[in-house]
Amino acid sequence: MNPVYLIIIPLLSAFSIPLFGLISKKLVKFIPPLAMLFNAVYAILLIPQILKKPIVVLMGGYSLPFGINLFVGPLGIIFTGVIAIIGFIVSFYAINYIKEGDKEKYHMLYLLLLTGATGAVLTGDIFNLFVFCEILCISSFALVADLGDKRSIESSVKYLIQGSVGSGFMLLGIGLLYGQFGTLNMAHLAQIITEKYGAAQSIPIDLFIPFVFVIIGFGIEGSIFPLNAWLPDAHSSAPSTISAVLSGLAIEIGLYAIIRFVFTIFGITSILPALAILGLITLVIGEITAFAQANIKRMLAYSSIGQLGLIFFAISIGTSEAITGGLFQFLTHAFSKALLFLSVGYMIYRTKSMEISSFKGIGKKMPFASLAFLIGSFSLVGLPLFMGFSSKFIIVKSAILKNSTLFNILIMVVLLCTIIEGAYFFKVIQTIYFKKSNNIEIKKAPATAVIAFFILIIIIIGLGIYPNEVFKILQCGATELLDKSQYIRSVLG
Repeated sequence: MNPVYLIIIPLLSAFSIPLFGLISKKLVKFIPPLAMLFNAVYAILLIPQILKKPIVVLMGGYSLPFGINLFVGPLGIIFTGVIAIIGFIVSFYAINYIKEGDKEKYHMLYLLLLTGATGAVLTGDIFNLFVFCEILCISSFALVADLGDKRSIESSVKYLIQGSVGSGFMLLGIGLLYGQFGTLNMAHLAQIITEKYGAAQSIPIDLFIPFVFVIIGFGIEGSIFPLNAWLPDAHSSAPSTISAVLSGLAIEIGLYAIIRFVFTIFGITSILPALAILGLITLVIGEITAFAQANIKRMLAYSSIGQLGLIFFAISIGTSEAITGGLFQFLTHAFSKALLFLSVGYMIYRTKSMEISSFKGIGKKMPFASLAFLIGSFSLVGLPLFMGFSSKFIIVKSAILKNSTLFNILIMVVLLCTIIEGAYFFKVIQTIYFKKSNNIEIKKAPATAVIAFFILIIIIIGLGIYPNEVFKILQCGATELLDKSQYIRSVLG
């Protein structure tokens, strides 16, 4: 089995959409679900093989370190599988949701976005990491403006400007690394840095500037504070399907790139406490700002900033269990936030409003969408029997086991933020179920939306009750990050 198909199939599917459009406009909307279903099944089938030994695929006929390669290890297959599953569910939901605008362009850009995300987590080359991130970002810029109104275009332009600044920093950092070490291959770069600096306790001065540039560049894409100004406008203005993908997948790719540079390439763990504090600041600002929102999509957007801060904090603890908890929280956020955005998508569509106050009593009129929002909220807050409980429990436990005064203080702040998170989610739930209806005639969500809700609910509750099998894969992903030498040997031999 060749993992390159995980990139080729969605890419070819994207460019085949105009051809299928010539045959029948109705066929176009079925191509993304089929392409992502293939990726989901293929990624799952690859897991047993990858857990035994990572797969390295050489591209272009050149030997390493000069050739381009894909590296498919536990971390890459985790991200690829989640991208494919969420991509399938959201595109299936979109069959009856996307009714306006240029549908061919929407579905084509959607597949390109997912292609960029998949390529970014599988590539073993830092320049191609940049290229795939650009494919993701450019597709996202266009999809945010898909509705074509003033607000969505303005948000897209803001995202474009800030994303371009981030791209510039990424490219500068990568260029400085190439100029200094003469290679773009991640494993080769990691090997040279290890041989030159050994187990450095701090960032060497000649690595400091490229390190900062890379963190800023990918930090903008990953919405790390204070580089996250684009996200609330973009998420609230885009179609709910795109908000689900941007929140559940796209911003995580920026976080993936940061941890790949920090652990695999630079391998300098002394910076982790500072990154943990940065993650905690992102968490606090995201949750407090979400609490103050009256617009449901902006609330969910700021909630995403908070969740990314929590994941960043967990991974920055630096232990195997903490990184496993952070990766589990990534899964929790991806599936739960996709469910939340998809559920409010039809609420907004039926009420013609994003204001939380417009959802009074909607629980009786849209029972499936309301139940989906309820379960997504419970999962993110971390109630027992849902995914979020397992991931947050591991993170809290890991911080306590760190046996550090700093992390003991930080984990208290994390728990306080969880209370704030529960407060604003339960405020919305109260509005949906316990306030008098606005007397608006509302239809139930269509079958495609209900099926999408059902699949996500099964995943969230299933992994909440039976997390062990996924936990084992996530532990392998944590080991891959912590064992830099193993990554180098897997690629270079």
